[in-house]
Amino acid sequence: MTAAGNALVQLESPAKAQAILVLGGDDFGTRIIRGAQLAEARFAPVVLVSTQPTPLSAGCDCQRSVNYARRNGYSDSLFQSVETPSWVDSTRSEAIFFRKYLRTRGIRDILIVTSNFHTGRAAYLWRQEAAGMHFVMIAAPDPFFTPETWWKTRNGQRTFLLEWSKTLAARLGD
Repeated sequence: MTAAGNALVQLESPAKAQAILVLGGDDFGTRIIRGAQLAEARFAPVVLVSTQPTPLSAGCDCQRSVNYARRNGYSDSLFQSVETPSWVDSTRSEAIFFRKYLRTRGIRDILIVTSNFHTGRAAYLWRQEAAGMHFVMIAAPDPFFTPETWWKTRNGQRTFLLEWSKTLAARLGD
Protein backbone atom coordinates (compact mmCIF):
# COMPACT_ATOMS: atom_id res chain seq x y z
CA MET A 1 0.00 0.00 0.00
CA THR A 2 2.85 2.36 0.83
CA ALA A 3 4.50 1.67 -2.54
CA ALA A 4 1.27 2.57 -4.36
CA GLY A 5 1.13 5.84 -2.42
CA ASN A 6 4.81 6.58 -3.01
CA ALA A 7 4.33 6.05 -6.75
CA LEU A 8 2.24 9.26 -6.85
CA VAL A 9 4.89 11.36 -5.13
CA GLN A 10 7.98 12.80 -6.77
CA LEU A 11 10.32 14.11 -4.09
CA GLU A 12 12.92 16.63 -5.20
CA SER A 13 15.13 18.99 -3.26
CA PRO A 14 14.75 22.72 -3.86
CA ALA A 15 17.48 24.55 -5.74
CA LYS A 16 18.01 28.17 -6.73
CA ALA A 17 15.53 29.29 -9.38
CA GLN A 18 14.21 32.41 -11.06
CA ALA A 19 10.72 31.98 -9.60
CA ILE A 20 8.53 29.76 -7.47
CA LEU A 21 5.16 28.78 -8.94
CA VAL A 22 2.37 27.67 -6.61
CA LEU A 23 -0.14 25.65 -8.61
CA GLY A 24 -3.84 26.27 -8.05
CA GLY A 25 -6.18 23.85 -6.34
CA ASP A 26 -5.08 24.01 -2.70
CA ASP A 27 -7.86 24.34 -0.14
CA PHE A 28 -5.64 23.98 2.91
CA GLY A 29 -2.93 26.60 2.43
CA THR A 30 -0.06 24.14 2.46
CA ARG A 31 1.09 25.02 -1.06
CA ILE A 32 1.22 28.78 -0.46
CA ILE A 33 3.03 28.30 2.86
CA ARG A 34 5.60 26.00 1.24
CA GLY A 35 6.12 28.55 -1.54
CA ALA A 36 6.59 31.34 1.02
CA GLN A 37 9.08 29.23 2.98
CA LEU A 38 11.13 28.68 -0.17
CA ALA A 39 11.10 32.41 -0.98
CA GLU A 40 12.14 33.34 2.53
CA ALA A 41 14.97 30.80 2.26
CA ARG A 42 16.01 32.73 -0.88
CA PHE A 43 15.53 29.93 -3.38
CA ALA A 44 13.83 32.47 -5.67
CA PRO A 45 12.86 36.14 -5.46
CA VAL A 46 9.13 35.77 -6.13
CA VAL A 47 6.25 33.37 -5.58
CA LEU A 48 3.89 33.29 -8.55
CA VAL A 49 0.40 32.24 -7.50
CA SER A 50 -1.73 30.58 -10.17
CA THR A 51 -5.28 31.83 -10.04
CA GLN A 52 -8.49 32.19 -11.94
CA PRO A 53 -10.84 35.13 -11.49
CA THR A 54 -13.83 34.30 -9.36
CA PRO A 55 -17.09 35.65 -10.79
CA LEU A 56 -18.90 35.89 -7.46
CA SER A 57 -16.33 38.02 -5.68
CA ALA A 58 -14.01 40.86 -6.45
CA GLY A 59 -10.48 39.84 -7.26
CA CYS A 60 -9.09 36.37 -7.54
CA ASP A 61 -9.13 33.16 -5.57
CA CYS A 62 -5.41 33.53 -4.89
CA GLN A 63 -6.11 36.42 -2.52
CA ARG A 64 -7.49 33.88 -0.07
CA SER A 65 -4.17 32.01 -0.23
CA VAL A 66 -2.06 35.14 0.11
CA ASN A 67 -4.20 36.32 3.04
CA TYR A 68 -3.65 32.95 4.68
CA ALA A 69 0.12 33.26 4.19
CA ARG A 70 0.04 36.80 5.64
CA ARG A 71 -1.87 35.56 8.71
CA ASN A 72 0.94 33.02 9.10
CA GLY A 73 3.62 35.71 9.13
CA TYR A 74 4.63 36.02 5.45
CA SER A 75 4.83 39.35 3.65
CA ASP A 76 2.52 40.18 0.74
CA SER A 77 5.61 41.36 -1.12
CA LEU A 78 6.68 37.73 -1.67
CA PHE A 79 3.67 37.00 -3.89
CA GLN A 80 2.61 37.88 -7.40
CA SER A 81 -0.78 36.77 -8.64
CA VAL A 82 -0.96 35.41 -12.18
CA GLU A 83 -4.49 35.40 -13.48
CA THR A 84 -5.08 32.48 -15.80
CA PRO A 85 -7.68 32.47 -18.58
CA SER A 86 -10.88 30.46 -18.25
CA TRP A 87 -9.56 27.64 -20.47
CA VAL A 88 -6.99 26.77 -17.78
CA ASP A 89 -8.94 24.09 -15.97
CA SER A 90 -6.48 21.24 -15.50
CA THR A 91 -2.85 20.56 -14.66
CA ARG A 92 -2.10 20.08 -18.35
CA SER A 93 -3.67 23.39 -19.38
CA GLU A 94 -1.93 25.12 -16.46
CA ALA A 95 1.42 23.82 -17.76
CA ILE A 96 0.60 25.00 -21.30
CA PHE A 97 -0.39 28.46 -20.08
CA PHE A 98 2.60 28.89 -17.78
CA ARG A 99 5.07 27.66 -20.41
CA LYS A 100 4.09 30.65 -22.54
CA TYR A 101 3.74 33.05 -19.61
CA LEU A 102 7.16 32.21 -18.15
CA ARG A 103 8.98 32.17 -21.49
CA THR A 104 7.74 35.63 -22.43
CA ARG A 105 9.26 36.85 -19.17
CA GLY A 106 12.56 35.06 -19.70
CA ILE A 107 11.94 32.61 -16.86
CA ARG A 108 13.15 29.10 -17.64
CA ASP A 109 14.19 27.89 -14.19
CA ILE A 110 11.37 27.41 -11.65
CA LEU A 111 10.33 25.59 -8.54
CA ILE A 112 6.79 24.25 -8.86
CA VAL A 113 4.93 23.77 -5.58
CA THR A 114 1.98 21.43 -5.43
CA SER A 115 0.48 18.87 -3.06
CA ASN A 116 2.60 15.79 -2.39
CA PHE A 117 0.19 13.37 -4.11
CA HIS A 118 0.06 15.63 -7.19
CA THR A 119 3.82 15.92 -7.82
CA GLY A 120 4.18 12.82 -9.99
CA ARG A 121 1.36 13.65 -12.39
CA ALA A 122 2.26 17.34 -12.47
CA ALA A 123 5.90 16.54 -13.31
CA TYR A 124 4.81 14.18 -16.09
CA LEU A 125 2.52 16.81 -17.64
CA TRP A 126 5.07 19.63 -17.28
CA ARG A 127 7.72 17.49 -19.01
CA GLN A 128 5.26 17.01 -21.89
CA GLU A 129 3.95 20.55 -22.16
CA ALA A 130 6.90 22.70 -21.05
CA ALA A 131 9.86 21.09 -22.79
CA GLY A 132 12.98 23.22 -22.57
CA MET A 133 12.15 24.61 -19.15
CA HIS A 134 14.00 23.51 -16.06
CA PHE A 135 11.70 22.84 -13.14
CA VAL A 136 11.92 21.18 -9.77
CA MET A 137 8.74 19.75 -8.32
CA ILE A 138 8.32 20.65 -4.63
CA ALA A 139 5.89 18.65 -2.50
CA ALA A 140 3.69 20.47 -0.02
CA PRO A 141 2.19 18.27 2.69
CA ASP A 142 -1.46 17.35 2.38
CA PRO A 143 -3.59 16.91 5.51
CA PHE A 144 -5.33 13.86 4.03
CA PHE A 145 -2.57 12.09 2.17
CA THR A 146 0.66 10.55 3.31
CA PRO A 147 2.10 7.71 1.24
CA GLU A 148 2.68 5.63 4.36
CA THR A 149 -0.86 5.78 5.75
CA TRP A 150 -3.29 6.93 3.02
CA TRP A 151 -5.45 3.77 3.28
CA LYS A 152 -6.25 4.36 6.97
CA THR A 153 -8.71 7.21 6.40
CA ARG A 154 -11.62 7.77 4.07
CA ASN A 155 -10.17 11.09 2.88
CA GLY A 156 -6.80 9.47 2.25
CA GLN A 157 -8.46 6.70 0.24
CA ARG A 158 -10.48 9.22 -1.76
CA THR A 159 -7.39 11.34 -2.50
CA PHE A 160 -5.43 8.24 -3.54
CA LEU A 161 -8.13 6.91 -5.88
CA LEU A 162 -8.86 10.28 -7.46
CA GLU A 163 -5.19 11.04 -8.08
CA TRP A 164 -4.52 7.59 -9.55
CA SER A 165 -7.51 7.98 -11.90
CA LYS A 166 -6.19 11.40 -13.01
CA THR A 167 -2.70 9.96 -13.39
CA LEU A 168 -3.99 7.17 -15.64
CA ALA A 169 -6.06 9.66 -17.66
CA ALA A 170 -2.98 11.84 -18.13
CA ARG A 171 -0.97 8.86 -19.35
CA LEU A 172 -3.76 8.05 -21.80
CA GLY A 173 -3.70 11.62 -23.09
CA ASP A 174 -6.65 12.97 -21.09
